[in-house]
Amino acid sequence: MSDRKQSMTTTNNNIVSRRVFRRFSIGQNWEHAILLISGSILLLTGLPQKYRTASWSQQLLSTPERLETIQQIHHIASIVLILLVIYHLGRAFYLMTQRRLSAAIFPSVQDLRDAWQMIKYLLFLTDKKPKFGKFNFEQKFTYWFIFIIVGIMILTGIIIWLPELITRFLPGSVIPAAKLAHSTEAIVAAIFIVIWHFYHVHLERFNASIFTGYLNEEDMKKYHTIEYQQLTGEQVEETETGGSQ
Repeated sequence: MSDRKQSMTTTNNNIVSRRVFRRFSIGQNWEHAILLISGSILLLTGLPQKYRTASWSQQLLSTPERLETIQQIHHIASIVLILLVIYHLGRAFYLMTQRRLSAAIFPSVQDLRDAWQMIKYLLFLTDKKPKFGKFNFEQKFTYWFIFIIVGIMILTGIIIWLPELITRFLPGSVIPAAKLAHSTEAIVAAIFIVIWHFYHVHLERFNASIFTGYLNEEDMKKYHTIEYQQLTGEQVEETETGGSQ
């Protein structure tokens, strides 16, 4: 559950008190930062290897030494990503055993209702936007989409990295299939994050809560109305709600 705290700002010698709400823990902030950094390095070092016939790739990988360096950086970043996933799953399992794992991120029937309500709103069939709790249906979709993509990337990456070991147990055809899946999923993930996630979270309405851990009261009221009411016990007027982030 999110925490509340007071922040003090000074304007024209007047002190204004504002409430902010904790959205993510420090550990979750670091998880996101490591995912962002390792994912970016994997993409930047993976693209030249995928498009080896392109002129820019041939210039970048013009010598065996350069290729080896790029591959080593790619492998190091992949190890960091694997360790991050192990930590993420381990923490979730620990919280589950302690009965402290929040169900807020898991999909539910309400998400389908909210999505349908949002579609009707966008088509001008209703003037009411759905109200959301800690996470809306778009955020849940983003989390689980990336979760599945990262799982596929790790699995296929291991197959490509250790072909001799893998082909002791699986047919050789699994290697080219893994290469195709690995590179294709990387492109899909990059397009999804840049066009969908980055735009909706950081451009359409700048939301820095995944970096700071906190969200201001105005955005909590507007974009996470149900959670705001649960935390404060205060009702929110219809004119103060809206949005999908």
